[in-house]
Amino acid sequence: MNASHKNDAPLKSEYLLEVNHLKKYFPLNTNVFGKPASYLRAVDDVSFKVRRGTTVGIVGESGCGKTTMGRTIMRLYDVTSGKVIFDGVDLATLSASQMRHLRPKLQMIFQDPYSSLSPRMPVGEIIGEAVKVHGIVPKSEYKDYILHVMDECGLPSHYFERYPHEFSGGQRQRICIARSLALKPSLIICDEPVSALDVSIQAQIINLLKELQEKQNLTYIFISHDLSVVKHISDEVGVMYLGSMVEYAGTDAIFDAPLHPYTQALLSAVPVPDPDVKMNHKILTGDIPSPADPPSGCKFHTRCEYCTDICKEKTPELREVAPGHFVACHLCDSMSRSENKISGKPKTFRCIPSVRTVQ
Repeated sequence: MNASHKNDAPLKSEYLLEVNHLKKYFPLNTNVFGKPASYLRAVDDVSFKVRRGTTVGIVGESGCGKTTMGRTIMRLYDVTSGKVIFDGVDLATLSASQMRHLRPKLQMIFQDPYSSLSPRMPVGEIIGEAVKVHGIVPKSEYKDYILHVMDECGLPSHYFERYPHEFSGGQRQRICIARSLALKPSLIICDEPVSALDVSIQAQIINLLKELQEKQNLTYIFISHDLSVVKHISDEVGVMYLGSMVEYAGTDAIFDAPLHPYTQALLSAVPVPDPDVKMNHKILTGDIPSPADPPSGCKFHTRCEYCTDICKEKTPELREVAPGHFVACHLCDSMSRSENKISGKPKTFRCIPSVRTVQ
């Protein structure tokens, strides 16, 4: 090894966060020995990676486990099994004290800006409370630092002494963003941060998040049920159903050529602001099964019009069927290597009838 390379810092992975086979089960009842007899499988074997400085959108119906997954990644809930590797460190193995030291680097913006702010604290104290606890800046620089963070989030300096009840929903969400930003985080989990806001205010908050990301190279996990918002802000998108990831790919791939029947149904429900466009809605039949008693095989088979026998018996794996495009569906089978060798054609895959084959 050359002497000039001895003191080089180790290269960081391109991925800030890697989630591997994450599970979060909540006990429902116990047996006579006091041990859990059944579980609610809120997050069931989820895997994905997040590149530094990018945004991953997580979508799915209410109750699919999006928020629970975000809170488990944050270690607000203990991990049942699996790995959450943040910047090379497995968060699932850390003690409470070790996690406390790492906490400023992982922040969360909650859904309801009305209930997530203390009504007894002024704005300056809300934003700066954790800054004091973690010693982010010296005491002599504290107020100037908080005012600088407020300015970056579009909050005038005279808000410093005012209380949350004096502000609108959009202003309160800016306060929540400033509170997270003040700790100089690397990863921010946004749990439906605009769902409680008016449409015009939603656009302002989304643009603020994108602006802050460009300035500070922030990494986001953006949880939402609003697909139009996810398309606007995300670089990659993961689709969840009943606690499991059923499709994961770049934003363009998800919205232009969705492969999983559930993803297709979600996208077909998005309204198009053009009266001349005829929508081909895919109506899902039946109700979402209970995560306490999920169906055998593919969890979606009870509502899927393309269901076959194997779907009822075998759980599909999340497999890469095209570069960067992962699908958990038996009907998206990759062609065998032998077929490629014989035909000499580039690798393709077959999918369900309503979607064109991607090459």
